[in-house]
Amino acid sequence: MNMYQVLKQVVKESPDALFLVREKISFKKALSLIQARATTLHKIGVKAGDVVGLLSHNIPEFPLTLFAIWYLGGTVLLLDTNLTPFEYDNMTKTVKCKLVCAEKSFFYKSKGFKFFDIETKDGAADAKLKPAKLTEKDIATLSFTSGSTGNPKVVPLTHGNLISSSEYYEDMGKWIHKNEVMYGFLPLYHIFGFAAGILAPLHFHMGILLQPTINPRNILDDFKTYKPHCIPAVPRLYEVFRNKIIEGIKEKHMWWFVSFVLKNQKFLKKIGFGWLVKKIQKPLQDIFGGRVNLMIAGGAATKPEVESFYESLGITFVQGYGMTETVGPFCCSRPSKHRVPFAFGTPIGCSECTIRDMDETGVGTLWVRGPNVFKGYLNNKEANKDSFDKDGWFNTGDLVYMDKYKQYHFAGRKKQVIVLDSGKNVYPDELEALFMEIEGVKNVAVFEHKVKDKTVTYGVFSVDKDMTIEKLAKEVANQNKKVASYKWVTHFAMTTDDLPMTSTQKVKHHAVRQNLIDGKYTNKHE
Repeated sequence: MNMYQVLKQVVKESPDALFLVREKISFKKALSLIQARATTLHKIGVKAGDVVGLLSHNIPEFPLTLFAIWYLGGTVLLLDTNLTPFEYDNMTKTVKCKLVCAEKSFFYKSKGFKFFDIETKDGAADAKLKPAKLTEKDIATLSFTSGSTGNPKVVPLTHGNLISSSEYYEDMGKWIHKNEVMYGFLPLYHIFGFAAGILAPLHFHMGILLQPTINPRNILDDFKTYKPHCIPAVPRLYEVFRNKIIEGIKEKHMWWFVSFVLKNQKFLKKIGFGWLVKKIQKPLQDIFGGRVNLMIAGGAATKPEVESFYESLGITFVQGYGMTETVGPFCCSRPSKHRVPFAFGTPIGCSECTIRDMDETGVGTLWVRGPNVFKGYLNNKEANKDSFDKDGWFNTGDLVYMDKYKQYHFAGRKKQVIVLDSGKNVYPDELEALFMEIEGVKNVAVFEHKVKDKTVTYGVFSVDKDMTIEKLAKEVANQNKKVASYKWVTHFAMTTDDLPMTSTQKVKHHAVRQNLIDGKYTNKHE
């Protein structure tokens, strides 16, 4: 099987089900548009074995062109829309890509490849042009995971990897169903958005509502108009919506009552006040369209109070863990009475996980194995040697631990571990989660830094305008007391500007540290 064959099977079983919701394009119609796009690309020289770039926001032409390239037997290079021409030139050269299908706004003069306007209107499909005979072992996509210059790591994912990952979504079949609507504003070039926006809809024969922006107003309008059933997002966006909702209720001086009902809903239902709980929940559910069964968080840990807020609205909220090398979700939390804050759950599908090289606290490196795991970085023997063992286990480089309920918890990236002069290890993610609980802190980056030739755990905080360095110092000191003294952050800087972020709203620690070195953060506590 290959991904195009998977699509054909969906068309056979659910021809009239909507695939592209906003455009009202069924799976059957999408198939004909894909064949027409394949004809256009074939005419300009795309053939089996070619690497073709995709560079666009979440517009309908993205998935249609994606499948058209597979139809012709090509490999898709997924390109981040936030990079520079220099980076695109280097990436396309690395994988020998000669054509990039992109929105015109991304066009520039390049000597290494040609652009094709992804919004080109196609003519009729050539009936004589047959789909390439790809197998599950053929490479479907290429993604850069560690930068675009120097000696980057390029992840080749096969058709078999993608199909296996899509089948893993069956674990969410309790909340996702045929003909429902998946919201799609996460970028499709990123593995989280790709898995949620391409693979899940195919598996469940559901529609994807593409949204090319992350403008809250546009998103809320979509919720109202299209009423999605499933919303995948990064934790930061869930937090923004939660805070806005609570602020709106507080302005009406009703938060004390609403919060009381939501927090005590089990008791209220037990004594016959279920109607009151529903009356409070409904207008809050309606903000998201009123039909949301499932919210999926990924890319970072979600604050417990954010997770519990959505659960209190009667919406199932799960935390996923994954990476490009595993085609996105590999583990997922599940609602249960043993739900533990910050846990990313247990393996899904037939995935396998194990923790190796554990320290005295139980923190060790997560190794994974399964049919959705890639087979190795492209042309990078050194990286592959460090990443795989003889039995096919992949070293994620992530530090995790397991709680008494067998739930996995993220403790940090191995390469970001802070090794103090004493030899003790400090995990930034653990501290960042603590500091994000401070009111007025928008974001924080914790990393290793030198102060007077001494290695320290340093923090840079993005804060609200009314925060002072004295107030922040007091709050940081209070949070420090929750962990061992050697982990304490006593050196930090404060800024009201946003910290540098990736397209999936992860803090760029290296960029923050460089800003600190360059003197861009002058409001310091050292």
